[in-house]
Amino acid sequence: MFQKVLVANRGEIAVRIIRSCRELGIETVAVYSTVDEDALHVHLADEAVCVGEAPAKASYLHMENIISAAINTGAEAIHPGFGFLSENAKFAELCESCNIAFIGPSSQVISDMGDKAKAKTLMRSAGVSIVPGSVGEITLEEGLALIKEMGLPVLIKASAGGGGRGMRIVRHESKFKTQYFAAKQEAAAAFSSDGVYLEKLVENPRHIEVQILADKYDTVLHLFERDCSVQRRNQKVIEEAPSNIDVSLRNQMYEAAIKAAKAVKYENAGTVEFIVTDNAFYFIEMNTRIQVEHPVSEMITNIDIIQEQLKIASGMRLLFTQESIKSQGHAIEVRINAENPVKNFMPSPGTVTFLHVPQGPGIRFDSMLYQDYTVSPHYDSMVGKLIVHASDRAHAISKMKSALEELITEGITTNQWFVWMIMNHQAYVEGSVDTSFIVKNIKKLIRYEN
Repeated sequence: MFQKVLVANRGEIAVRIIRSCRELGIETVAVYSTVDEDALHVHLADEAVCVGEAPAKASYLHMENIISAAINTGAEAIHPGFGFLSENAKFAELCESCNIAFIGPSSQVISDMGDKAKAKTLMRSAGVSIVPGSVGEITLEEGLALIKEMGLPVLIKASAGGGGRGMRIVRHESKFKTQYFAAKQEAAAAFSSDGVYLEKLVENPRHIEVQILADKYDTVLHLFERDCSVQRRNQKVIEEAPSNIDVSLRNQMYEAAIKAAKAVKYENAGTVEFIVTDNAFYFIEMNTRIQVEHPVSEMITNIDIIQEQLKIASGMRLLFTQESIKSQGHAIEVRINAENPVKNFMPSPGTVTFLHVPQGPGIRFDSMLYQDYTVSPHYDSMVGKLIVHASDRAHAISKMKSALEELITEGITTNQWFVWMIMNHQAYVEGSVDTSFIVKNIKKLIRYEN
């Protein structure tokens, strides 16, 4: 097992990783920008190194500074968390070249899966069902020819990224050229690559993902699935496990996820994401990192996924079998963001003047907040994740509503009442939402924010 790990991230995920390392007796090194000097992860780590100014590109995305921090502190491994450098193949390769363990898959796998067009080609070859579309990146002329062949509507997507950036829906052929170049321009700005590919648009699907763990000895296991259908602008808002999809379809997805991981010789924790519609599912991407929503899988399986990542990266075998992993109860996670839903979800940085966190059996709050902490405008607006676990979905929803009512974060505006409204919406309670749920109900969901 590693003696010292550098955590190349900030916020709640950095805190989460540090706590898991502590339980395993691993020393930790935090990195921070100049505005994060008083951040919780800096206080919790055994050592802390400033790696640059506030802009992410000057600090949390500055590969050389982070590698230097690892070398100078004697860290044997780097855990990238999510976001920032977690899916950067160049950074993983740099770690490898410096003999520093990257806690995640190999740089080659990150590269292959990070190129969404290439990933689809690999999955097609492995026999995993994919959304109909182009084979690899397309030129404008190839796109125009393809839409005549498979029909509209279609989705133009960035090859090098996700999260809704570089993505455009085209419903009319006359709009294809404009949307094609708009997608390429956004992709280039977000991912430094303007490559795009084409998919047939599957209208209003459900978004279901399978959590996997894979060690260095060809063992690949799944930790069941999560329903991430409640989204806003392709960003997940609420996640839960398990889903209520048909058991047979669910088992097929598990098999497909494991097949996908084995096809690319995957190691460490990862997520295989699918869209589900009309009792069919299609591969959309593989996230080669820990996910924001990993706690719901932890809650139903009682497996610390971060600790398993550390063990796998250090060369240890997975010590459980597929049959020994049990799904118990129901878990729900809501993302608490410093944003104002009434003002079009405008970020709401500021100083937390009072903080009260709900407590009790089956309630967990992953966050970097503390009283008098100042939420910076420089980074993502997520300030925490509220997770609950109960015997069944109905009880989990009831527990989440209660926990949201008890959470107090004075000094900043958050989206907690927005997600509380979702918990009370009939469609959500019935489990009949898809990815269009928020956009269809946005006016009702923010009405109590006035």
